[in-house]
Amino acid sequence: MGHLDHAAFGLLTPVLSYAMAVIGAALGLRCTVRALAASGRSRRNWLITAASAIGTGIWTMHFVAMLGFAVRGTDIRYDVPLTILSLLVAMLVVGAGVFCVGFGRDRVRSLLVGGLTTGLGVASMHYLGMAALRLHGSVRYDPLLVVLSVVIAVVAATAALWAALNIKSPIAVAVASLVMGAAVSSMHYTGMLAVSVRIDPAGGELPGAAAMQFIFPLAVGLGSYLFVTSAFVALSPTAHERAAYTSAERPSGAAPAQATATGPAKSTTTATA
Repeated sequence: MGHLDHAAFGLLTPVLSYAMAVIGAALGLRCTVRALAASGRSRRNWLITAASAIGTGIWTMHFVAMLGFAVRGTDIRYDVPLTILSLLVAMLVVGAGVFCVGFGRDRVRSLLVGGLTTGLGVASMHYLGMAALRLHGSVRYDPLLVVLSVVIAVVAATAALWAALNIKSPIAVAVASLVMGAAVSSMHYTGMLAVSVRIDPAGGELPGAAAMQFIFPLAVGLGSYLFVTSAFVALSPTAHERAAYTSAERPSGAAPAQATATGPAKSTTTATA
């Protein structure tokens, strides 16, 4: 059995991966809150942004954490197509759950279905990412810990969607994001505790990309996307701000119309006299 190290760089990767999960959760929650206050195409666009933010944040969290994963006695490589597929699955399945909440009429049913779908999307992303792992040996999983990690993912996703439906203030969303980030990190490391590796030292050259060749640049790119999206969400006016702006503009626009309406009325009176 190979010795597993889940923090080869110390606390750097766990802390950084947690930060990525929190940022993704915060963006997803804010975008979902904006979506629920909008309608039509605007709601759809906000939900797409929410799904991409949550999926990207969780995926980045997973692979930043995997930068710290090492197995004594073997190198580690990652299958590129499977790794990219895990990102797409995260976005699509999380998107399905978010859209279920965003457009569902029955809130309780939408929350339960959306939480289940989103949680399974998170778990699918994690285990697809683990399926992309290439090393000299075989990987095995503890079934009970795998089930526990999936349950954590579903509960965390349901709690996050509940927060999006019921929490509106930025401070409350920030607290919910910290909790969501901790839950996603817990799911990841619970899934990693389920892993055991049997080393086969006679293996040949490993296929795929090394962590620093593939995962790190992509994670940095997606991390940059999260920061850019954060700026976009922060600068976009809320529905309340747009309504306040519209009401502030209305009196100045209504005054000329009122004067015009009064003018003909006086003329008519004069003509009648």
